[in-house]
Amino acid sequence: MKVVITGAAGQIAYSLIPFLCEKGIFNSNEKLDLNLVEIPQAMGRLDGFVKELEDSAYSTVSSISTFDNIENAVVDADWCLLVGSIPRGIVLNGKEIKERSDLLQINGGIFTEQGKAIGAHAKEHCKILVVGNPANTNALIGYKSAGKATQLWMAMTMLDALRAKAQLSQKLGCHVDDIYRLAIFGNHSPTMFPDLENTIVAGKKAYQEIDDHDWVENDFLPKIQQRGAEIIKARGASSASSAARAACDTVKAVEHPTRSGDVFNAAVMSDGAYGMPKGIFSGFPLISDGKGSVEIVRDYSLSDFAKKGLEKTANELVEERDLVKDLI
Repeated sequence: MKVVITGAAGQIAYSLIPFLCEKGIFNSNEKLDLNLVEIPQAMGRLDGFVKELEDSAYSTVSSISTFDNIENAVVDADWCLLVGSIPRGIVLNGKEIKERSDLLQINGGIFTEQGKAIGAHAKEHCKILVVGNPANTNALIGYKSAGKATQLWMAMTMLDALRAKAQLSQKLGCHVDDIYRLAIFGNHSPTMFPDLENTIVAGKKAYQEIDDHDWVENDFLPKIQQRGAEIIKARGASSASSAARAACDTVKAVEHPTRSGDVFNAAVMSDGAYGMPKGIFSGFPLISDGKGSVEIVRDYSLSDFAKKGLEKTANELVEERDLVKDLI
């Protein structure tokens, strides 16, 4: 099984790749051929990481190859994890990239190239997870550029779901494994909407067990929506290990059947479900059959409060799409 990871010398990949090499992540006993991709100036650092991976002697790994171009890396790929992207605040050509429009345009060029390569050279049923932000719209650009409907494109919202489960477990004093059907709707951004009204905890409705809408609206939602900024302030760097864990959990969720009565979270192309506009990548509750088929779960009941939350994040995704309309 060929697995491609971009941004492979970065902080997220440093945790992600060892996670992926754990037994049981993929629903196959095939050994992994890891194709690691970086920009030319980071190849030296990547070579150092490869030495560590070799020294780890993973029983799941057959080969490790490095590339400084995407086209060669994705030939016959089964999975592509697109981790590398240009972050907000970086200085390019003497200008600090602060505006979302600039960030989208710069990353748009990257994901246009990657999408074209994946569409042309990866396997017909390749699965692609976009981790690099702004993930939803990067996924849209990549999907449109690939032009291959048989390939499964997703953007990562699993990190938001894991953050929400952690906070809910602390509030209710339950284990995270007791939480079912927690869904992240919309964008992987501060406008995301984590829904608790359809969440089940130990067989009971979480929202009723909390019985405190003020906590949901004024504590829980801002905590999840701003968790990334909170981590940056605390550690002086963005989420890396938790983002890597979430990416690995997304792969595992697609590779295996979803447990009965539960969902997993990722952003996929909207078909209008829950009133989300068509033609954007939105977070939805999903299920997998473990054989490559992923479907939106459509039985969630949304209150007026939830609908307002979905409308806000939908509007942002439409704005992002309009900012890159020349790329799609």
